[in-house]
Amino acid sequence: MPGPSATQLANALLAAQKDDGHGLPTRPLGKAGVHVSILALGGWHIGKASLEAGEKEAIRIMHAAIDGGLTFFDNAWDYHDGMSEELMGKALTGRRDKVFLMTKNCERDYRGSLACLEDSLRRLKTDHLDLWQFHEMVYDNDPDWVFDKGGLKAALEAQKAGKVRFIGFTGHKDPSIHLKMLAKPYAWASSQMPINICDHHYHSFEQQVVPVCLRNGTAVLGMKSLGGSPDSQNGALVKARLATAEECLRYALSQPVSSLVIGIRNQRDLDQALAVGRGFRPMSQAEQSALRERVKEAAGDGRHELFKSSKHFDGPHHRKQHGFAVEGV
Repeated sequence: MPGPSATQLANALLAAQKDDGHGLPTRPLGKAGVHVSILALGGWHIGKASLEAGEKEAIRIMHAAIDGGLTFFDNAWDYHDGMSEELMGKALTGRRDKVFLMTKNCERDYRGSLACLEDSLRRLKTDHLDLWQFHEMVYDNDPDWVFDKGGLKAALEAQKAGKVRFIGFTGHKDPSIHLKMLAKPYAWASSQMPINICDHHYHSFEQQVVPVCLRNGTAVLGMKSLGGSPDSQNGALVKARLATAEECLRYALSQPVSSLVIGIRNQRDLDQALAVGRGFRPMSQAEQSALRERVKEAAGDGRHELFKSSKHFDGPHHRKQHGFAVEGV
């Protein structure tokens, strides 16, 4: 007898959303057995906030996010050369138990991965991560490297030692690379990917990867809902006047994501996120279809998703791993 369809699984995830009326709703993290806030605070942007407005202001924003129920915190070993993790570690001092903490491993090999983990734990001032994800699966051979070079072996040892609860991976380039990771002999807890109003029409993660994740019980973590611009509120999709920031966020949260990682650089960004997230109810299918149809022509060639159609968003650490030139180096 066939199992539930992808649509049924998506509906079940959205129906499993919990909301106690305080802060933000939560959704299940795949089959992990935990719920997380439907919005996650992005580590790159909060590092940018510190550079722009100072460390104290960035820490204040993180504390306000926690108080508002935004308790899933995202980061990565290489964000701002480690500064984002150090900043978040300071903000979480005395508050570590209030957040679901995720950071990302930028290495593929065994020794490099273990060193990356120890750096992240030290910077974040914690003895464990709730989620550790292999960062930027954006080159075709990255999935093979993670297994062949020993990265996953290191992650499994860290998990056994209690330093990591769950293991996942991220990427923004091509659905085929995500599908290759999902086909590997490991049940990933999470997979982070672009989820936005244009994705449906160009190298679509929503159409190709999300159904596989749902069948596998792998949590979908959305990102780049506004088009991946460093300006978190007025992202590329908003600047192109394809939709409002609220429409972009509502659309992404209406997909079967466990959480949506968003950029927060100031109080305005945080207020906008909390306003959309509080008491969230998904868009109707008719609303979603109308929005996808509105952007269809503009979305079809990838001009508004440069993280897919160019190397502009490929991190310098990973470019160097693969022997590609890094601007300014």
